[in-house]
Amino acid sequence: MKINALLLITAFAFAGLLQTSCGSKNAAEGLYPADIVKNPNTASGKSDAGNMPVLEFEKDFHDFGRIIQGEKVSYSFKFTNAGESDLIISKVSTSCGCTVPEFPKTPIRPGESNKITVKFDSENRRGFQNKSITVVSNTQPNSVVLRIKAQVVLPEEMN
Repeated sequence: MKINALLLITAFAFAGLLQTSCGSKNAAEGLYPADIVKNPNTASGKSDAGNMPVLEFEKDFHDFGRIIQGEKVSYSFKFTNAGESDLIISKVSTSCGCTVPEFPKTPIRPGESNKITVKFDSENRRGFQNKSITVVSNTQPNSVVLRIKAQVVLPEEMN
């Protein structure tokens, strides 16, 4: 009898732990409600991509040219939601800690434009630098890669 009670208490404690850990994780991540995220892919292979958001960038590459070591530069990649539903950018990651992105955290309505600003810090860098910025959103395909480039030189090499 005591073993059954102990097993029952352990099972309830474990179930409670799973339930609260999953709930707190979702709340902490700030996930969007499922009804605003659309996925046109189905198991049958039929696709309904007609009403999806479409992420269109004016350009996906920027060259800062020659910059002096230690200089901090930034560039804003302008984009438009050319689709028929709200665009949600869920994550923007970079290939290096020297490159920091800023992006809109709220949905972008169809036809609206916005920007993703990328800041590059050339401290302790030298030579040609090529960095990638991966944008994850609720589009199909769900990611796009932006690129920046710079040639980092010492001040005496600038002339």
